[in-house]
Parts: sequence; structure tokens; C-alpha cells
Amino acid sequence: MKIHPLITTSAALAELCARLAKADFVCVDTEFMRENTYWPELCLIQIADTEEAAAIDPLARDIDLTPLLDLLVDNEDVLKVFHAGGQDVEIIYNLTGRTPHPIFDTQIATMAISQSEQIGYSNLVESWLAITVDKGARFTDWSRRPLTERQIEYAIGDVTHLAKIFPKILGRLKKTGRGVWLNIEMEKLADPAGYRNDPTLAWLRIKAAGRNPAMLGRLKAIAHWREVEAQDKNLPRGRIVRDETLADIASHPPKRQEDLAKVRGLSPGWKDNEIGKRLMATLDAATPLTDAELPPRTPRGAPLGKEGALVADLLKLLLKIRSREIDVAARLLARSEDLELLAAGVRQVPLLEGWRYEVFGKDALDLVEGKMAFAVVGGKLKMTHVDDVVEAVGAETEATE
Repeated sequence: MKIHPLITTSAALAELCARLAKADFVCVDTEFMRENTYWPELCLIQIADTEEAAAIDPLARDIDLTPLLDLLVDNEDVLKVFHAGGQDVEIIYNLTGRTPHPIFDTQIATMAISQSEQIGYSNLVESWLAITVDKGARFTDWSRRPLTERQIEYAIGDVTHLAKIFPKILGRLKKTGRGVWLNIEMEKLADPAGYRNDPTLAWLRIKAAGRNPAMLGRLKAIAHWREVEAQDKNLPRGRIVRDETLADIASHPPKRQEDLAKVRGLSPGWKDNEIGKRLMATLDAATPLTDAELPPRTPRGAPLGKEGALVADLLKLLLKIRSREIDVAARLLARSEDLELLAAGVRQVPLLEGWRYEVFGKDALDLVEGKMAFAVVGGKLKMTHVDDVVEAVGAETEATE
């Protein structure tokens, strides 16, 4: 594979993208800094197909990233391959308002062909290529220039290794017939809605006790305020106000600005500074949520109780057994909260739909309805249908008579 020098000019980038546009797939990775900013600062982009690889410097003077962004978001003929690509996709969305498509994530794909959940990149490389990745440059300051040869080599390795691993993973998926399992997961990763920073929806990410309309109205208002403050100042949300502090203010709103000095998580200066004044103005203008604005209640069946909790535990045991039997990550089959809902009598859960129902949900439902039992076979714990056990016992009885 040809490794290009660091690309710092628009002409070199355009030539590279013109060649890559003819590939079946490209592997993409980014290096960025976001510890001190609201918006992640893109510092390096790495891209490779099976023939060539390069690192692109987005901080280079006057470089035009348009050919690269067009390749990633407009070219539907080239598959874009990432590993744990959520943050990479977010950066591309921030630059274009769109997401790469079609898309493939090797971390998600690995869940369909092994019991590994959220496998790290280093472990992926070691597992598939028997190569130990040098982690020395992982925590480097990617915004500092000039980049060293070691940094560039480390960064490009992320995509050159991935270009070798992806065809192997794809071959395993085709062999097992599990590629269709991933369609929904990949589309979810590429859904632009997952990357929109809509201030009006910011409150939904904050944990707050209760469904009091007045309290939630205040939370919605001040979460919106914090989001705008963070975006305007390009600071992390937590640098403005932490989530738990927002929730506390929404539940116990101060009557006067001076009272902000008594709020845990705020400095004394809030009692008379401008940001404190804006927070109080936002609280004063907040209105209770209407019934239509209240978040939907989490679907629940009857309270689990002791027996229901035992059923949920049995379902989780069944999940472990099944994931081991078919060598798939348990998390891809079902979530613990869905198993608890099933044990409580709820039937509108993802594990009872599509391929999940055929692979696991059907047996999970049978277990809840008393049609399955545990058995030890050859020293291993397995699940079997009750009817099969009855037939086996009957056959054994007839044989001894």
C-alpha cells in the first residue's frame, strides 16, 4: 500500500479524492481535540482504500476540504468504513450538516460475529492481524504543529490496518449470513438526527426526578439557555453549569440572583455577574410543560415483584447462553431493560421483532410463558423446550418397560 506524505494542499487533496472515488470502500478516521471546547476541533483526517493511504491536515493554511467532504457525504458508490465512528461522523456532520453514507462500523459488525461488545481498535487489530498497535501517540496534542513523523505514522496506521480488516469481517458476515442483522444499526449510526445539537431538546439528556410540569418547564428553559451559552462561548456544557446543578436549580429554583451563591456547583460570583443575571431571567420566563410536551412514560407492565425479578434473571441467563451458543454479543440481541419489560408483560420490545425474534426473542417469549426449561447437557447449561423434555422422558420410560 502506498503511503502519501501529509497532505497540506488543496490540489493534492483533490487528486487523492478523485482516485478514491473509484474505490469500493474507504476507511476513515479522525484525530480531534474537544476537552476545552463545545465543538470538537478537527486536527487530522486519515483515509485509505486497498491501494493507498494518506493523512490530511485540515489546519493547513487555505486547504479546501470540499473534495473530501463530497466523497464522504455525496458519493453513494463508495462505502465509508469506520471503527467506533460516532464521533468521527459527528465531526463530518458539523462540517456539512450531513452524515457519511453508506456507512459501515467494524466495532458494531464485530458484535454480530463474536461475543465482543465495544471492542477497542487495538484489540481489533491484534485479533484480526496479530499486530500490536503502538499506543504511545494516542493522547498526543493533535492541534500542535508541526506534527511529528511518529504521530503521522500512528494516525495513518488506524486506516491502513482497517483496510485489511474490513474485507475479513465482511467475508465472515457473508459466511454466517448475519450481514442483514446490521442494516438497522448502521442506518442508526448514519442518522443525522443523532448529531443535531438542538438547544430545545437539550433537557431530554438530563436526568431529573419526577414529571412535574413546572419543574420540567424550568429544566427545558435553562438547559436551552446553557446550550446557547456553551455554543456561543465554544465551551463544554459542563464548564457553564453541570447537569446535576441544572437539575437541582430546576427542582429548587432560587428566588433572587443572590441565592445563586448558595447553589452547589456555582461559584459565589454568580450572585451578581452577567451570566447569573441571564440564568435568572431564563428561570423567570420559564413556563410549565403542556401535556403534549411531557415526555412519554416508559412502557411498563405490572410491577416485577420478586417473582418477576426472578423471571428477568432467567431471561438474562438465557441471553448469555444464546449469545455463547451462536457467538454473538449479547448486547446486539437484547438490552437488560427490554428483558425486564418482557418479564413484566410488555410485548412491544425490539427483541420480539425481525431477526432478533427468530434468533432469541421466540425462545425468550417461550421462557416467560413456561414453555422452556434449563438443562445441563455435557456439563454445559442449555435451554430446551419443555415439550422436548417430556418427549425425551417418555421415550426413556418406554425403553425401560
